[in-house]
Amino acid sequence: MPLPRRFYLRPARAVARDLLGCVLVARRGPTLTAGRIVETEAYLGAMARRRGVAQDARRLASGPGNLTRALAITARDNRADLTAGRLTIEPPDRPRDFRIASGPRVGITRSVDLRLRYWIAGSRFVSR
Repeated sequence: MPLPRRFYLRPARAVARDLLGCVLVARRGPTLTAGRIVETEAYLGAMARRRGVAQDARRLASGPGNLTRALAITARDNRADLTAGRLTIEPPDRPRDFRIASGPRVGITRSVDLRLRYWIAGSRFVSR
């Protein structure tokens, strides 16, 4: 059961933290693949201006390539409704009994003092 739309209608920091432990599910024909979310980044706005691209640019937030390849996520999934369809985020399937760490976002030059990157402390799957 995907997370409800109201989950996303909250401040970015809260959504980013609460996504940890959730499960990203991709449905491609008869194939279902899924992965637990162990790392997130919150964006408070002005991403397009910072990158120097249009707000609707396809590569505005080009995320980790390995994740997208592993789950067969393509450009067709841009602007996907994560509450319904082929790509959803579902609540954790077990209790959230982990510690959340935070730090600066990866690969940015502005607002580096803001701790808007969150991850499950001790997870071996978190980016280096």
